[in-house]
Amino acid sequence: MIFPGFELLDVFGPLELFGMLRGRVSISIVAEHADAVASSQGPRTVVDLPMAEVAALDVLLVPGGWGTRREVQNEHFLQLLLGLAGKARFVTSVCTGSALLARTGVLDGKKATSNKRAFGWVVSQGPNVNWVREARWVEDGVYFTSSGVSAGMDMTLGLIQRIFDRATSQEIARWAEYTWHEDSSIDPFAAPATG
Repeated sequence: MIFPGFELLDVFGPLELFGMLRGRVSISIVAEHADAVASSQGPRTVVDLPMAEVAALDVLLVPGGWGTRREVQNEHFLQLLLGLAGKARFVTSVCTGSALLARTGVLDGKKATSNKRAFGWVVSQGPNVNWVREARWVEDGVYFTSSGVSAGMDMTLGLIQRIFDRATSQEIARWAEYTWHEDSSIDPFAAPATG
């Protein structure tokens, strides 16, 4: 799902990897409204379906981006997001997208992570979440949350491994010419961001 001010790579990095599962997945872009949505970087994305019209889904992907700062105050959007999370087999976020999930309450009592440069702000959105500062991504049951931007691709490969198998994730990483950081606990950006 997307919102005004979403981060492009948070969405399209994971979607590129899922898209390599040709014939095995169907991908849709959803948003609060049916209008095209501008990203943090400017380019707009066409919406396939409003969030309220989604009947069911296997994977919900919530990106981060500067727009999260506004959407944490958008009660209508948060209620729609909560509804989507309840319909999903897996709920995932990239970067500050975990702040949006935290605001809905779905991450309460769960382990989660986020972008380390915005970590303090994200933590303030969900005081009942068990935040993990040093992690590339975190799995807690059906919840997968990742650190900043490109970490979403590592998380996605981890999720593909969970849904399919490791060989499939490794093959997708090769097709994408992407070096998959398979160990979710190694976060080279945690220490520099915290000073």
